[in-house]
Amino acid sequence: MSFVRSLLGGLPGRVSFKAASASFVEATPQSAFSLLPISMGRRFQSTEVDPKDAERLNKLRNIGISAHIDSGKTTCTERILYYTGRIKEIHDVRGRDGVGAKMDSMDLEREKGITIQSAATYASWGDNNINIIDTPGHVDFTIEVERALRVLDGAVMILCSVAGVQSQTITVDRQMRRYNVPRLSFINKMDRAGANPFRIIDQLRQKLKLTAAAVQIPIGTEDQFNGVVDLITMKAMYNEGESGQDLVERDIPAELMPLATEKRIELIEQLADVDDEIADIYLLEETPTVEQMVAAIRRATISLKFTPVLMGSAFKNTAIQPLLNAIVNYLPNPTEVVNTALDINQGEKKVDLQPYTNSPFVGLAFKLEEGRYGQLTYMRIYQGALKKGSFITNVKTGKKIKVPRLVRMHAADMEDVDELGAGEIGAMFGVDCASGDTFTDGSLQYTMTSMFVPEPVISLSLTPKGKESPNFSKALNRFQKEDPTFRVHIDSESKETIISGMGELHLQIYVERMKREYNVECLTGKPRVAFRETIGQLAKFNYTHKKQSGGAGQYGRVVGQLEPMEKDEETGKDIAFDNRVIGGNIPSNFIPACEKGFNDALDKGPLIGHPVNGVRMVLEDGASHAVDSSELAFRIATKNAFHEAFAKAKPTILEPIMNVAITAPIEFQGSVIGGLNKRKGTVIDTEIQEDYFNVVADVPLNDMFGYSTELRSATQGKGEFSMEYKDHQPVQSNVQEALIQEYKKELANKAK
Repeated sequence: MSFVRSLLGGLPGRVSFKAASASFVEATPQSAFSLLPISMGRRFQSTEVDPKDAERLNKLRNIGISAHIDSGKTTCTERILYYTGRIKEIHDVRGRDGVGAKMDSMDLEREKGITIQSAATYASWGDNNINIIDTPGHVDFTIEVERALRVLDGAVMILCSVAGVQSQTITVDRQMRRYNVPRLSFINKMDRAGANPFRIIDQLRQKLKLTAAAVQIPIGTEDQFNGVVDLITMKAMYNEGESGQDLVERDIPAELMPLATEKRIELIEQLADVDDEIADIYLLEETPTVEQMVAAIRRATISLKFTPVLMGSAFKNTAIQPLLNAIVNYLPNPTEVVNTALDINQGEKKVDLQPYTNSPFVGLAFKLEEGRYGQLTYMRIYQGALKKGSFITNVKTGKKIKVPRLVRMHAADMEDVDELGAGEIGAMFGVDCASGDTFTDGSLQYTMTSMFVPEPVISLSLTPKGKESPNFSKALNRFQKEDPTFRVHIDSESKETIISGMGELHLQIYVERMKREYNVECLTGKPRVAFRETIGQLAKFNYTHKKQSGGAGQYGRVVGQLEPMEKDEETGKDIAFDNRVIGGNIPSNFIPACEKGFNDALDKGPLIGHPVNGVRMVLEDGASHAVDSSELAFRIATKNAFHEAFAKAKPTILEPIMNVAITAPIEFQGSVIGGLNKRKGTVIDTEIQEDYFNVVADVPLNDMFGYSTELRSATQGKGEFSMEYKDHQPVQSNVQEALIQEYKKELANKAK
């Protein structure tokens, strides 16, 4: 701060840090230096724009609602829609009243009481328009959260007032950091027994390393909870009326005044750490005004330095309106976030997009759905405007497409519109494209950076009951197009259809959807774990492939080595083919054939027929024959050389390790941890809170099948768990031997 003051010492009068820094940057060439709060690639920006467009953007918010399973995301969204006037009555999430929550429009979602697909809607709060995406909490549907956060400007992270930071909360936090999304935290279920919001704030600071502070405190706790105290305005807020639609401000109850004063000072101290204007006021021992505090929280939240924490109970219709006010006051509008594209014409140079309607159009298709009227493509417009009947170009394919119909989504319902401006989220019908495609008006060759897609961890064989119908392949093609984490392939030996995904529930849901939406009943095989094979040491090879059968034969010799390879941090690749042949011993036109042979060998490892990872093949020398050498000969030679060297290079089988988080009553702690040890689990962390305990462990996925039944019986149905893929690690030597023997038996049975 002293550095900033000395730098800005010449500025007249007492100037706010923001104003001072803005004037400083105007006087400084932008390429040379910038003093604005740049945080991980996001910053404020301003250009000459149409005042009406600027006002529209200023009053627009694109937010996502994310959390761990059963934290109350969909219930909270339901209340937001009710209080903003988008729905006329509130319905229960689990569909007990026969209707179900608005945002859970799929029958399966209403039956199971979980969100499977992210659903988009929009609402108005005062003069402000809010686009909302409600996302699933289950780790199996993590791609839905991933692609929602990719296109949003801000998020509300919901936490349970009892369970607090759970395993999926940590995953969501990681996703928010990946896409640099500013967030508010909302502690829900304040009416539950054991609710303790201040313990949750400590968890945010310790487990997620966030600078977080409460901007509210509860009035009453557990079943006595009936409102919140706003620490900024120092007023008590109560919800009155049948559904809590009337928000009433009163004076703070006298018994809460000491706690409110203490927590307000804590809020100012936390803000002083991240905001210079508040730090100046704090050091001068002055009290900031309401306007200064709101502005500081907004600045610090947008620059990803601070997370304001609100609290309430969505189910009991308490303190949802203050959450809406906070969304408008603290989360960024589209002009306050810089989104970058890559300019293909300039060698994928990064370009900052201008979020205004008068700029050339750039949009990203981030989600696909099969609707009643053809493919429905969800689109975020980053700059320019998308008009019904206009022509847009798919940058990947170069195809020019007419936009036949534009809609705004309201869960499963839609409203036709003629135009969507910059910063908006909408959808279009009848456009054939893939998830993640960038569209422009044709004048630009920009592509948006792609989103992170995790690798599948579990596979099942799938066969239709009875005769195979065209709907079987139609359904699989559609699901693959909609969901990048759902993969389908045909096993080359057994000729079975294999589906792969993020977990048992993920694949179960798709099998159920095939039955309901396509009338195709399927039988599934035993789940298969995505093992990998790798090597532990360097091994040399010198292999000659010779075949003489009258006329031109086959000849190819390859010399080199196989070596272990670490994953490249930038590209994420851990397999490579390195050609170091000099002197033309292997003619250059056969080198691609050698690489093909290497890739053939990677598909099916020699140990148990699973893909090979973490290997670099270095081709150093070889020999060819003027007549007998061919591409096929070198392809076979390289594949066989790989198998020969692989056997000498300390081959190892890798298995997926899952990060498992379990919550259960404390009296069952011994049996739960005993069960984990039996399944070769490594306990990483245990935490005890009142009557419950949490345990986090790393367990091989191969040992997790049937765990939900075991946990229920061990805890009288009171325990719950969630798991998420962590990484691949070597299996124990006895397990490796058993897997190899099993694979040999399988091959022997097929050969009969």
